Amino acid sequence: MDTIRPCWVAGRPVTGTETLPVYHPFDGAPVGVAAVPDTADVERAVAAAQAATAETAALPAYRRADALRAAAAGLRRRADEIAALITAESGKPLRWSRIEVTRAAGVLDWAAEEARRWSGELQRLDTDPGGVGRIAMTRRVPRGPVLGIAPFNFPLNLVVHKLAPALAVGAPIIVKPAPATPLTALLLGELLAEACLPEGSWSVLPVPDDRMPELVADPRLPVVSFTGSVPVGWRIRDAVPRKHVTLELGGNAAVIVCPDWSSEADLACAARRIAAFATYQAGQSCIAVQRVLVHRDLRERFTELLVAAVRALTLGDPADERTEVGPLINEPAARRVEDWITEAVAAGGRLLTGGARDGATLTPAIVADVPPGERLVAEEVFGPVLTVADFDEIDGAFAAVNESRFGLQAGVFTHDLRTAFRASEVLDMGGVVIGDVPSYRADQVSYGGVKDSGIGREGVRAAMDDLTQDRVLILSGLD
Repeated sequence: MDTIRPCWVAGRPVTGTETLPVYHPFDGAPVGVAAVPDTADVERAVAAAQAATAETAALPAYRRADALRAAAAGLRRRADEIAALITAESGKPLRWSRIEVTRAAGVLDWAAEEARRWSGELQRLDTDPGGVGRIAMTRRVPRGPVLGIAPFNFPLNLVVHKLAPALAVGAPIIVKPAPATPLTALLLGELLAEACLPEGSWSVLPVPDDRMPELVADPRLPVVSFTGSVPVGWRIRDAVPRKHVTLELGGNAAVIVCPDWSSEADLACAARRIAAFATYQAGQSCIAVQRVLVHRDLRERFTELLVAAVRALTLGDPADERTEVGPLINEPAARRVEDWITEAVAAGGRLLTGGARDGATLTPAIVADVPPGERLVAEEVFGPVLTVADFDEIDGAFAAVNESRFGLQAGVFTHDLRTAFRASEVLDMGGVVIGDVPSYRADQVSYGGVKDSGIGREGVRAAMDDLTQDRVLILSGLD
């Protein structure tokens, strides 16, 4: 606890007078101390990012790719250490922390590959008489330095999702990790410092949230990429309407169990997947399963299997390899989820299992038949809670999913291709997963939501597009 992990200002370690202690969500034990940059440090980082804009954009593709590959290799080399740190500061079970490290290394590898492929395109212009002898070349160039603001629930992978695409396109980036989980991002800085990147091309600044508006408003950072809560995200957008803002916000992900998904093996598989991915981050994922809609003919059989699958999950110390469900990020978060369950039951919902709280740990809960409009179904619970309801016709299920003000991802358990394509057409979502839960995400695939779930897209190539803009060159007088 005595060792202070430095912040990174323009690629250099800095330990100032301010510090931020970090405690384990499970038992409150001290985990470490993060150095907090002062006002002068933040100014140096922003000024350096602006000064490095041209140099970073001009960095050869192989240099960008090599730096990203080196960081990926560093993550793999120190995987056990990093996974343990993720678990300690976030409370995420170790089995999931290991997966997060693997995913983050993969994102860096994808970004390295995309950096090598990042090219323009040629377009013939002799399609009209005035274009004879001309050709157009369009390439993507960085919009400018990026402010990447990351949340606590994936303290490594979502930081990497900000940083890797920016470096791949040659845009300087300042990463602001969540105050609850800054240590993993600062350790990532150690790996980046070993790469040959221009000074000022990256910084990691765990500034307090109350100082974030200054960074957001700084005109030298024309791009803001934010992942986090809905109210904060839209406040950022409203505060800087002339900036390019990408928002990856919340959801209340629904899954539909269709009537053709009816064999015992099918239902058992769906129950296991839903139980696991409603609780795998203690429900603290924007695409964790929250709402289950099951066909009326299957409801009784499926609900029994789902309750059994949820009760079979192992709770406990997240550092234990056997633990599947750990604590929420802090006790106030767990109390809020507990209150929402109590409200839903008071309004007529039926608690089928779980809901007991011990500090920051909440026993995974299932609540059936929650009235529409209750926060447990209308808002993002961000906790290990499932609601269950039934439907008669598939269009009714689609309508129920679309009633939400969120639109990130949905899952549909079906074998019917017609239903699959209809789901893709009708569901107002950023993504639809067929035959599985909405919690599936491939890090190289375009990812993002509609409505209150945000604007813009992540996924390495999609984010690279989002951080850049077209620049057109017209060549004339050609044979």
